[in-house]
Amino acid sequence: MMVSVAYFILYFIVFATLLLLLLFNCRRYTAKVTNLPNVSILIAARNEEHNILACLQAIAALDYPTEKIEVLIGDDDSTDRTRALVEAFIQDKPGYTCLSITGTLGQAKGKANVLAQLARKATSGIFLFTDADITVPPTWIKAMLAGLDEKVGVVTGLTTVTGHRLFDKMQRMDWLFSIGLMQVFSDLNMPVTTMGNNMLLTRKAYEEVGGFESIPFSITEDIAIFNQILKRGYGFRNLYGPKVLAWSAPAPGYGALLEQRKRWMRGSVFMPKYMFALFVLHSAYYPVLIPFFFKASLGIALSIAVVKLLLQSVFMHICLKRLHRSAPWWHYIFFELYLLVTTFVLILYFFLPTKVRWKGRRF
Repeated sequence: MMVSVAYFILYFIVFATLLLLLLFNCRRYTAKVTNLPNVSILIAARNEEHNILACLQAIAALDYPTEKIEVLIGDDDSTDRTRALVEAFIQDKPGYTCLSITGTLGQAKGKANVLAQLARKATSGIFLFTDADITVPPTWIKAMLAGLDEKVGVVTGLTTVTGHRLFDKMQRMDWLFSIGLMQVFSDLNMPVTTMGNNMLLTRKAYEEVGGFESIPFSITEDIAIFNQILKRGYGFRNLYGPKVLAWSAPAPGYGALLEQRKRWMRGSVFMPKYMFALFVLHSAYYPVLIPFFFKASLGIALSIAVVKLLLQSVFMHICLKRLHRSAPWWHYIFFELYLLVTTFVLILYFFLPTKVRWKGRRF
């Protein structure tokens, strides 16, 4: 009983502190980019026939001089119409190239291998990474460049999911809430992670670590290269705003969601200890709360649940407001139920002795 009480005191102190930091320590990078450098956009594509055209159409609509954009798409042994769709789209676009990925470079596998080969073909000093199921906003390049200075090697944007189903909307809130928590640490200049579907690396930083091919293989290749670049003394910036907000296709079903989260959880072991501790603290809430219901009075237990819901909802509301978005009040309640179910299922699923399925491969 005393252990549970101590846990809840710690949990709410940490959560309240994070909320205050979100409110009063928000860093905004609003530098106007006047020098528009050449950039290379790198996209790994494997069996993305349902998403690739939307991705490429968004890139074609970027508010950036087309002659300064190089787009490299790596077809990673697709078995569907991905390659045909890409080639048809880029046939009249000289800045676009589709490469068939064969062989491997160094220690790279899967997506990391595709990006390693694309990076070797790139000709600019700025690498922008996104995924084939992502659509970026027109302001993407300029907003990402605004986060750069001579010391920064990594700039990370913001991604969430599209979709009209309630399941899609819960995923969207989950992404924005989790990234919002990470943003609090980033605004304190405490590195957490990057997102490979919305990431900028300078060529100098990328080549100094030897590229993806020189990094021990990880199914979260973005976290791996982020950590290596920071070890070389480079700075980072994480941006949380509508100008860098990209949209991803949602997980189509609960099984796909579990596979996605299991892969991310594998990568969480490479996060800083303070972020891993927060992850453990947050994940333990329901396993501690439910037994507490049977020991404490109903009023105390419900009060704890309500306070958590309120703090979480305020935090989520602020995150949405900064993106010029909102959600109906009942979404916040459903989001709590979504977290309740997903936390327990994911904990069990993570410890199952199975490999991660990703893009038709097992790792």
